[in-house]
Amino acid sequence: MSEEQSRAQASRDWYKKMAFYQIWVRSFMDGNGDGIGDLYGVYDKLDYIKSLGVDGIWFSPIYPSPNADFGYDISDYRNIHPDYGDLAQFQKVLHRAHELGLKVIMDLVVNHTSDEHFWFQESRKGKDNPYSDYYIWRDKPNNWDSILEGKAWEYDAQRGQYYLHLFAKKQPDLNMDNPRVREEVKGILRFWLDMGVDGFREDVINFISKKEGLPDGLPFLPVINGLPYYKDGPHIHEYMAEFRSVCKEYNCFQLGEGPLTTVRSALRYLTGPEKSLDMMFSFDHMMADCIYTEYLHRPFSLVKLKKAFTKWQNALNGKAWNALYLENHDHPRVISRYGSERYWRESGTMLAASYLFQQGTPFLYQGQEIGMTNIRLHSIDQYMDVSSHTNFHRYHLKESLEKRMERIHHSSRDSSRTPMQWDDTEHAGFTTGEPWFVVNPNYTRINVAAEERDPESILQFYRKCLALRKKSKALLWGSYREFFPEDRSVYMYERAYEGVWYLIICSFAPFTVRVRVPREYAGRRGKLVLCNYSKEEREKQRGIRRVFAGTLDSGDNTKAEHGWFLPYEARVYRF
Repeated sequence: MSEEQSRAQASRDWYKKMAFYQIWVRSFMDGNGDGIGDLYGVYDKLDYIKSLGVDGIWFSPIYPSPNADFGYDISDYRNIHPDYGDLAQFQKVLHRAHELGLKVIMDLVVNHTSDEHFWFQESRKGKDNPYSDYYIWRDKPNNWDSILEGKAWEYDAQRGQYYLHLFAKKQPDLNMDNPRVREEVKGILRFWLDMGVDGFREDVINFISKKEGLPDGLPFLPVINGLPYYKDGPHIHEYMAEFRSVCKEYNCFQLGEGPLTTVRSALRYLTGPEKSLDMMFSFDHMMADCIYTEYLHRPFSLVKLKKAFTKWQNALNGKAWNALYLENHDHPRVISRYGSERYWRESGTMLAASYLFQQGTPFLYQGQEIGMTNIRLHSIDQYMDVSSHTNFHRYHLKESLEKRMERIHHSSRDSSRTPMQWDDTEHAGFTTGEPWFVVNPNYTRINVAAEERDPESILQFYRKCLALRKKSKALLWGSYREFFPEDRSVYMYERAYEGVWYLIICSFAPFTVRVRVPREYAGRRGKLVLCNYSKEEREKQRGIRRVFAGTLDSGDNTKAEHGWFLPYEARVYRF
């Protein structure tokens, strides 16, 4: 590759050095006092976002929507929801973000729209309407289940047919086989790119092409029985190539969400002549305590989590680029899942180190950086999310009310959607009005203001991690290798590049554990560059744990052999 080609490639791959912060606007910051987060609040917090060490913002949908699925049911793709502001305010946010050096990516949701979208309102009028084939209509439905709400077909009396909705009833699926629909999508892309946005996160994008004939699904796959006929459908790469052609005109960034995608499937989107995405969100690592996030919960398995991490790291190395995340708007809070609320600070900081130093582009979700946790509500009627209500009334009906509510507590997407906790004043400083949703009562202890004052806080640790990652070529570009994959308490991996090695060691145990060092590192001298326990805290433990000379416990520039780790301790060594 010539020097000119290398510069061109680096220009196209700007996203690889970055870290992104996801904003679910409704719960981020209320700037006008009506109890709902908005773009006025986002504008006021842009300096805070920049201070984290991130380089970009991903906005969950901020378009007009009836909020049947809180923004993922869009009624107008070329405007801003009045709750959040208007296009002028969005442009103000965009301009200020760019001044601060922050890229901005939007959510592109084109598998489905709201049933209140103009296209659907026209489509339901009949087969002679110009928008008739914008959606998928049938006289007789197949047996598919929807993912969010009941069966996947809903009868529309006005048209006298059933329409397909893979998600909620108010989210009819678009008919992407119609070339006019694809032209509409390309028009949407150009609208926002011309305004100056830097890319898109493309929602459930691997579902947009359905198999011809829409055959009945597999009865042994509850909830996703139709998956083989709408995931990675027959024309998916053809349609994605059309969208990619638009994005190439603007050198914009495309990140796909690929529910239940495999490595092999993802690589078709990310590499080769069919490449249509720069990165893809996978879900494997979010199933270490469940089968699907909202269903079939089981005890957390570190071995399962590590297997998922390593599979994607190894498979994409040298071929594509990973999207790294532990939280977003669709998942409960990770400390409540993979960490410990008893060891809140320790597990929250350890979890940061467990993923931020892998190869890929990290994503943080609002509140993750301060260790927000799941909310526990007393009644299903207090929850807002459609999937929580469906799960409560659809599954495990023979269990007690208490057991079903416990499942909702562990699984509800609402736990990621409680208002951001800014300080310990009323409503956590989120609003001067009445919040649209319940504020987690622990806001008096867990909030930005308190963690800004504490040098050992989760917030400060995220900043340290992102700063270390950014200044190290090994942590940006280095190879990945996992050690001791069957260890049920410790996740240990290496990043290596041009003669520099980092060893990242994360204990997932709620007790002190002895950690082995790989034989490749035995006797080598390394420097401890990051730890989620202060030196004083480690020193206090000398009375309850034996310290061996020349081990990982002895401090900087010592020979590594073995060592004792405190509950949820994380360390990063440089060799």
